[in-house]
Amino acid sequence: MAFVHLHVHSEYSLLDGACRIKEMAKYAKEQGQSALAITDHGVMYGVIDFYKACKAEGIRPIIGCEVYVAPRTRFDKVHKLDNSPYHLILLCENEAGYHNLIQLASAGFIDGFYHRPRVDEELLRAHSEGLIALSGCMVGQLPRLLRNGDLAGAVELAKRYADIFGKDHYYIEIQDHGIPEEKQVLPLLREVSRQTGIPMAATNDVHYLRREDAHTQRVLMAIQTNQVVGQEGNLELSTEEFYLKSEEEMNALFADYPNAVENTAKIADRCRVEFAFGEMKLPKFTAPNGQDNESYLRALAAAGMKRRYGTPDKEAEERLSYELSVITRMGYVDYYLIVHDIIDFARSAGIPVGPGRGSGAASIVAYAIGITDVDPMKYRLLFERFLNPERVSMPDFDIDFCYERRGEVID
Repeated sequence: MAFVHLHVHSEYSLLDGACRIKEMAKYAKEQGQSALAITDHGVMYGVIDFYKACKAEGIRPIIGCEVYVAPRTRFDKVHKLDNSPYHLILLCENEAGYHNLIQLASAGFIDGFYHRPRVDEELLRAHSEGLIALSGCMVGQLPRLLRNGDLAGAVELAKRYADIFGKDHYYIEIQDHGIPEEKQVLPLLREVSRQTGIPMAATNDVHYLRREDAHTQRVLMAIQTNQVVGQEGNLELSTEEFYLKSEEEMNALFADYPNAVENTAKIADRCRVEFAFGEMKLPKFTAPNGQDNESYLRALAAAGMKRRYGTPDKEAEERLSYELSVITRMGYVDYYLIVHDIIDFARSAGIPVGPGRGSGAASIVAYAIGITDVDPMKYRLLFERFLNPERVSMPDFDIDFCYERRGEVID
């Protein structure tokens, strides 16, 4: 495979992308594609569905995003100065890259949102590890500089981004959808590549699967912009070339740029992010004073039994020992400690906490360490309703916090 699509907008590029994810993966396979990227505008909503759809079709999913880069900083939000962000393609090379892309996408909404979620160079530099960047479409900063006649500025920008992402992690993206402006910029992008030594990568800005789907995408854009299809001055794509082209079509289109086509396959081969489903993932809990977590839980429980019962009887001691063995064997030591930590914080801050309810109230360990205030021995509650070796799903403690200060606990 000498070409892979690295710039693709699914239905999750809302009211812009017309590629249904399941159809997209299936059609890519029909086209002979061995891998396929998802690069929705500023969001990663579609990543999991895309991953599963690609795996079902036997093609490798490449996780990415077309982020919006603020013209100044992500905190600047002045009309006319800051409402035309640049586009930049980011692809996850590995798990570190995926985590960094999540950080960027979240920060784009939390800190940088102004019409759209935006990041800036500061964020990109802080979260560049494991990411491969493409310079973007005609709305990218590099093509904009070239359209304005600033070749020297474009060269300096390319060098800066190559420095941000590191050697072999930044590519000059070239496209040709039959648009005059692209024809004008193509040789200039090649010149930037020549002067900097930064390789090129050829992409098609895919917004729909087949040429005949162009009208559907126009309708979506008309809805988004509250305009009539075909109305002069609207933002619809000006040609019908934004579809998932075959390798043969891309080779013919970029016959004068063969390395740029081959580079897409080389990039795709480096992008290998795998997701594991059905695994329990908990935050890491670190016990104080260098203790291991199991010993710490046992010490908390032993102290709590004295506080709750004075001198516990044999039945209560046996119940405690049994529960701790099940909790340890099933891997829920950290879960108990995390919930204890949350509730301990709430009580120390004077935030009212409920006594516990549901099956979690049946645990004497939870009662001993203060997660619940219901004595399971007194009410003959069955621990197995909460946790037992046959349980498949993760247990959960039902805890109530004062609604007025619940936000402090979440924070």
